Amino acid sequence: MNDQPLLADLRLFCTLVRERGFAAAARALGVSNAYVSKRIALLEQSLQVKLLHRTTRSVTVTEQGALVHQWAQRILEDVDQMRDAVSTGQRAPSGLLRLCTSSGFGRNRVAPAISALALRYPAMEIQLELLDRPVDLIGEGFHLDIRVGEAHEPHLMSRRIAANQRVLCAAPSYLTRHGAPATLAELAQHRCIVVRERDQGHDHSAGRWLLTGPAGMESVKVAGPLSASNGEIVHQWALDGHGIILRSIWDVGPALARGALQRVLPAYAQPADVWAVYTSRLSTSAKVRVCVEFIEQWLAGETA
Repeated sequence: MNDQPLLADLRLFCTLVRERGFAAAARALGVSNAYVSKRIALLEQSLQVKLLHRTTRSVTVTEQGALVHQWAQRILEDVDQMRDAVSTGQRAPSGLLRLCTSSGFGRNRVAPAISALALRYPAMEIQLELLDRPVDLIGEGFHLDIRVGEAHEPHLMSRRIAANQRVLCAAPSYLTRHGAPATLAELAQHRCIVVRERDQGHDHSAGRWLLTGPAGMESVKVAGPLSASNGEIVHQWALDGHGIILRSIWDVGPALARGALQRVLPAYAQPADVWAVYTSRLSTSAKVRVCVEFIEQWLAGETA
C-alpha cells in the first residue's frame, strides 16, 4: 500500500490553512466539503499525525500541522519551479499564479493587464486578490505582489516596473473656500483627507506625510474630519471639495488634466514607484517572470 503523501493532498492542505476552513477551502478548489475532509484524513493517516484542531466554529493547525504546512509550501514551490525550469523555451507557462495588489490600483491598472495576459496564456490559472493591507507573501501563499512602493522585507526580491509619485491636490471649490497653503507647514492648518497606503507605516496612518521638496525630505503632521482606508473613497471626497489629498499621479492624473483637481504645493511630491515583489528569482519561475514582464509593458504602454 502506498502511504506516501500525495502532492495534490499537500496542496489541498495548504489551501485549507490559507482559507482557514473546510467550507472555504472546498469553495476555493471547486470540490465538496466531504472530499476535503476525506483527503485531509488520508493525509493525516499517511503522515501519522493530527494536522488540525477542529471545532464547530474554527479550524486551527496543530504544532505538527504547522510544521507540515511549512514543508508542504517548500515542496510545492520546488515542484512548481522544477516544472517552470523544464518548460522554459518548450511551452507556454502554465499552472496556478496567485498575485495581490491594492484595491484601486488593482481594479484600474492590474486587472485589465491580467485580462490580456490570460488571453495570451490560457494554460495559466491566475488568482488576483485586492488587499488594502500589508501582505505576507510566503505565509499567505502568494507568488507575486504588485505594490505602489518598495519592498522592505529582506527575504523578498523586487523589480521596479513603473515610475510613479504621490502629489498634493484639492478641488477648486475647496481652494476657493480655504485658500491654498503657501508652505508645507501650512498644511497642518488645512483639512487633509488621510488614507493609509500599503507601503506606509503607523506614522503615515496617523497623518504624517513625508514629501520631497526643495530642501530634501520633509514631514508634516496633517489632520482633518474625514479619513478612510480606501484610496478611491478619498479621491471622491477630494472631488467633492472636502480637503487636500496626497495621491498617486496614476490615480489623480486624469482629474488634474480636466481641472477637477488642482496641484497644491507643486514643488513637493512623494516617491511611490510601482514594484513587483516576489519570493523567488524570476529565472526560476516562468509564470511569475511572464506576468511581471507583461504588467511592466502594459503600464509602460498606458503612460507612453
